[in-house]
Amino acid sequence: MFLKRNYQNELMDDFTIVDERIDTALSELKLVNKFLGGAGTSASGFKILFNGNKISNCKVLDIGAGASDIFYVLNKKFPNIRIYSLDRNKKVCEMLKDKSETKPLFGDVLRVPVKLNSVDVVHASLFLHHFTEEEIKRIISSSLSIANTGMIINDLRRSVLALIGIKLLTFLFSKSVLVKNDAPVSVTRGFLKSELLNLLYDLGIKNYKIKRKWAFRWLIVIPKQQYV
Repeated sequence: MFLKRNYQNELMDDFTIVDERIDTALSELKLVNKFLGGAGTSASGFKILFNGNKISNCKVLDIGAGASDIFYVLNKKFPNIRIYSLDRNKKVCEMLKDKSETKPLFGDVLRVPVKLNSVDVVHASLFLHHFTEEEIKRIISSSLSIANTGMIINDLRRSVLALIGIKLLTFLFSKSVLVKNDAPVSVTRGFLKSELLNLLYDLGIKNYKIKRKWAFRWLIVIPKQQYV
């Protein structure tokens, strides 16, 4: 456990990087999401948000989308999901243009180019830890104004074991300069449960689900109809 969150910038937050380093990093992040709880955690979030009911004609805004690879898996479980992937990196948006599973949107999450109540779900995976607490509160608040059904957050749990594990994994298997630098930094920017609860309390959100997930992840589900 770390006493304080780290606010060191990650290399992936440098939007001037538009070369092959982005390709390599996104490729490795797909493996992270496949084996370390990405798709499974988000799938659980959709089941909770929709109370296990069949999902039909659901529009999802995936903020800070990266490769939006989680939805390649989720589309098999929820074929009626339509994905709109928001990212501030032009290289990422160019890559997503060739993907049939999603429609890319270039833009800043702090000034989302989407109308109120225009999508059903806002999804954020491994994204909110990039921001300060005040920015996170702005993002959650604006996301709930955009979504008709609610928001699903899939993010990192800060712990010493997680830091040791990710350093070992990236040392042994990563070929990406970005991932080797950013993965440990991401863990130190992750959240304790008390920090997440304080954020939700400050926003006046009283009804939500928060669960620990594999591996060192948090799942937070906020239904729109319960948002106060």
